[in-house]
Amino acid sequence: MMRYREWVLIAILLFSVGVVFGFMPLASTTALSSESITALKQFSDILASLPPALIALFIFIKNVSALLFSFALSPILCLAPILALTTNGLLLGSVSVMVSQEKSLGFLLAGLLPHGIFELPALIIGEAAALSFGAMAIILLVQQKSRAVLVSTAKQNTGHILLSLALFFIVGIFHTVIILALLKEQTRTLLMPNLKQNLRYLVIAFALLVPAAIIETYVTPLLLT
Repeated sequence: MMRYREWVLIAILLFSVGVVFGFMPLASTTALSSESITALKQFSDILASLPPALIALFIFIKNVSALLFSFALSPILCLAPILALTTNGLLLGSVSVMVSQEKSLGFLLAGLLPHGIFELPALIIGEAAALSFGAMAIILLVQQKSRAVLVSTAKQNTGHILLSLALFFIVGIFHTVIILALLKEQTRTLLMPNLKQNLRYLVIAFALLVPAAIIETYVTPLLLT
């Protein structure tokens, strides 16, 4: 199994791929259409009307929720962390191109660097943990033993699977079957060390998001005025 530092490198690579695509004119236009820009400005106006402490709390909760969402859904082919990394990179590249053209490089750096010093490492650390955990879960599920556990669990929980079919359609079934298999003792025993390790990295990522949210709320606006 790959070490965590290797997952960090993969996370950086995925994020960088998104940034490179974001630099491309077509990608910038697609990612930041006039409608999305208008919506973002309206949302920014709503946030600006709130007390700074609430803005910082909102930014922190939003970022933490995104990481938890990626981690929880990572056993589904690691799609959530992959999309999170590439999409964030794409948006960063697109915004960088737009702001550099309309304002200046200095204005862009003043807006990104103060909180980005904390937020980008938090994103990489958290999503690397999600990739590591998701890959471990997938490997366990496709092994012969785990396939037998999966089939046995599915037979024992046919009613649950049928309920998932009605409620969640294809994605719901897939996610539910994975959870049922991972809860089986044999699989859980193998997965728990990986889970504990990556939860520590998630805590580090959450800790970095605290100063990132505070700086984005209190410091960044001062640098942009």
